[in-house]
Amino acid sequence: MATIFTKIINGEIPCYKIAEDENYFAFLDISPLKAGHTLVVPKKEIDYFFDLDDDQLAGLMLFSKKVAIAIKSVIPCNRIGVAILGLEVSHAHVHLVPMDTMGDINFKNPKLKLSVEEFKEISAKISREFLI
Repeated sequence: MATIFTKIINGEIPCYKIAEDENYFAFLDISPLKAGHTLVVPKKEIDYFFDLDDDQLAGLMLFSKKVAIAIKSVIPCNRIGVAILGLEVSHAHVHLVPMDTMGDINFKNPKLKLSVEEFKEISAKISREFLI
């Protein structure tokens, strides 16, 4: 059965897309720790991050780097934190979280409640920066 991320990639579930290429897809987390919290996934459904072959892993991280640069250019923050958890969805993915302190990337923190308009605005701004 396809994961929720595969359904998002296939357009079966809507998302706030940031960027995609032939192998990777980035979209805003709908339960963000901070505004701009983005998920980056390989389009090929692979459960465990370290089951990605070397080329897929390198490609995912390079794509994530481009997304992180775009996020940082739009969202005021000190750094973009990177987290790889892997238990919540059986599809390898990278969390990119704007942060000013170590506490900003604590997944036990309350999640932000953003409006549809806020999500659309954030995703459009980051997406424009990604394309530059």
